[in-house]
Amino acid sequence: MRQFDGHISDFMDSLIEESASLEPAPVPAGFSPPLSDKERNKLSEFDSLSLSFLSELFEVNHIRTIYHMFIALLILFILSTLVVDFLDEGRLVLDFDLLVYAFGQLPLVVCTWICMFLSALLVPYSLFHLWSQSQCGSYPRLYSLLFGSVFLFYQAVGLGFFPTYVVVINSLPPASRFIIILEQVRLMMKTHSFVRENVPRILAWTKDKTSPGPVAPQVSQYLYFLFVPTLIYRDKYPRNPVIRWSYVATKLLQVLGCLFYAYYVFVRLCIPQFRSISLQLFDLKAMVLCVFNSILPGVLVLFLGFFAFLHCWLNAFAEMLRFADRMFYKDWWNSTSFANYYRTWNVVVHDWLYYYVYRDFLWMSQKRFRPAAMLFVFTVSAVVHEYILAVCFGFFYPVLFCLFMCFGMMFNFILHDQRKGPIWNIIMWTSLFLGQGVIICLYSQEWYAQRYCPLKENSFLELLKPRSWSCERGLMAD
Repeated sequence: MRQFDGHISDFMDSLIEESASLEPAPVPAGFSPPLSDKERNKLSEFDSLSLSFLSELFEVNHIRTIYHMFIALLILFILSTLVVDFLDEGRLVLDFDLLVYAFGQLPLVVCTWICMFLSALLVPYSLFHLWSQSQCGSYPRLYSLLFGSVFLFYQAVGLGFFPTYVVVINSLPPASRFIIILEQVRLMMKTHSFVRENVPRILAWTKDKTSPGPVAPQVSQYLYFLFVPTLIYRDKYPRNPVIRWSYVATKLLQVLGCLFYAYYVFVRLCIPQFRSISLQLFDLKAMVLCVFNSILPGVLVLFLGFFAFLHCWLNAFAEMLRFADRMFYKDWWNSTSFANYYRTWNVVVHDWLYYYVYRDFLWMSQKRFRPAAMLFVFTVSAVVHEYILAVCFGFFYPVLFCLFMCFGMMFNFILHDQRKGPIWNIIMWTSLFLGQGVIICLYSQEWYAQRYCPLKENSFLELLKPRSWSCERGLMAD
């Protein structure tokens, strides 16, 4: 055994030496711009810059070719739009009326975001600072109840009701609504994490009182947390020594390219199909055809949303803030179970749900109801997703909620982590594609039904009832 242990030690030493001598492949300029001599000198004490999964995969020529294929498909979308417009209307001008409509009333969006951000910066930090100081005096529980109630009221009204009211009362278009509502959810999650992480620190001080006063975070630390691409508060984060501004510009340009890509997907694949569809009472044959015709645009929108936000947008902000932890997602495309897919698709949101919903639920139940904790996590996630879609689209149609709570929960237990092998990855992708087709089909039908079939009576049940179930028209005009 001693001799065998010696052979193993020698083998591991040689393996480490060999891996240390290997040089990484050069990163193409299109994906990660080269560093200058000044930046290389600053990085001499670091092994390498932290990279996301796709940044590492794009170093491989075969994976980079898939990226080139998507660019070629975008070029074909643009060319087909030009050709169709030329044949139908005799003009060669790219029209972006849909994009201009979707991002309408941007000045109001900017003003609303500034108010939301300033309130999220000042109110929670001020309340927490005053509460931490009150723990030094008498009646600490009374002050905790008071400041806790004020904080919950601010979460419900300041960050909850006010942005939704602005969106609804001003009838903002969909993309502008998404900007405000997504920022609303992000700031609510950020402020909750800040309070949740720092309150136990102050309570621990009230028991020990090893220092003359409670140690509260500085406002600069909280301000940095509000911008940094993570939802878990920490006083300090790993930081990169330099900012690669060319990398930031590349990622922002890729976000802009994905935006135009999604525009052409809707213009070429979605609008012609749903604008001219015959809206009839529920017909199984038409519904099946609609779902399968919506799979391609649904999958493209899924890929574009993932690449634009989780990879490009978050990496751009991480680079500007020198934030070193780029684990915004993992290799979800290799998942053989939906349980693993939920954990790896969006690591940023998953970590927040795990620490502040799942673990806190187990802590309150003394670790006795793990299935109930998992069900609670699914419910919270499904409700928030459905809330975002309902406010942004302007109608209540709980398709995503039903898919999440019914099929999502079922697949989470059927396709669990013990499922291995390629067949389970194929099943996962097939389910994902079908789900995207259902979402695009049903929400698009309801969108046009809301436009072309006004309510006959303004009752609460009529508002909740999907309009596409009862809307019956012939071929719809433009």
